Amino acid sequence: MPLEADKNKVRFWNGNKSSARQEYELIVLEKALAAADEQQDSWEIETDCTDFPTIEGEASVFRKKRFDVFATVAGNPKFTNEDKRVLPIDLMNGLLGRRLLVIRSEDADDFSRITTEDQMRKRVAGIPFSWADAQLFRANNYAVNEGGSYDEIFLRLKDKQFDYVSLGANEIEDAFETRCVPLGGLQIAPKLSIQYPYPLLFYVNPRSEQIALAFKRGLELLIRDKALDRLFQAHYGKLIERLKLGQRKTFHLSNPLLPA
Repeated sequence: MPLEADKNKVRFWNGNKSSARQEYELIVLEKALAAADEQQDSWEIETDCTDFPTIEGEASVFRKKRFDVFATVAGNPKFTNEDKRVLPIDLMNGLLGRRLLVIRSEDADDFSRITTEDQMRKRVAGIPFSWADAQLFRANNYAVNEGGSYDEIFLRLKDKQFDYVSLGANEIEDAFETRCVPLGGLQIAPKLSIQYPYPLLFYVNPRSEQIALAFKRGLELLIRDKALDRLFQAHYGKLIERLKLGQRKTFHLSNPLLPA
């Protein structure tokens, strides 16, 4: 039975990400579908936050799991050969590509003295297996230790298997409170950041044509009415001020994964 048989239900996969991202992406989906629908209540969103630990499991969410929509970064290599429809609207205004660093507290003085890219490249980034970031960092000649899962990454950092973990400014506070504080001995580097183009986009199942059309129309309406900007500011405005993003020493990387 084709997915379009149940036109009012949207099966949204929202796993393999932080709870901060899960919350925001669901809100954007709800607002966009509501904006596109004069009835305001015709769409029922069925959310599934299952984490798929393998590349094959994640890549097959349209083929095997029969989801309609999910959000991921532009050019994510896991989905290169998958049939999908990509809506080219960045949900995060570039914030996901503004990366802050979790480091060991004992290394704080060392990181505070970093002023050049050569110095930064000598530090090894820890990146969970299959994350798109690993390929991006290597393309910019940054040292990478890739392996394990997101659940293990901060324990590996504490065990000195690498020097830092970089996460999007949109999710680093949530990750730090829930995963780093219980471990102890870790902190967010207060003066550094890494930045690269990393748009967060919605991917829609190509068999879910009506959903894709409605969703795209809704997102365009949210942009036209500045509602998406207001939503972003309400969700992340205070965080941007709190993290002092404009006052950090920032190293700029290119992103070879971006599609044309």
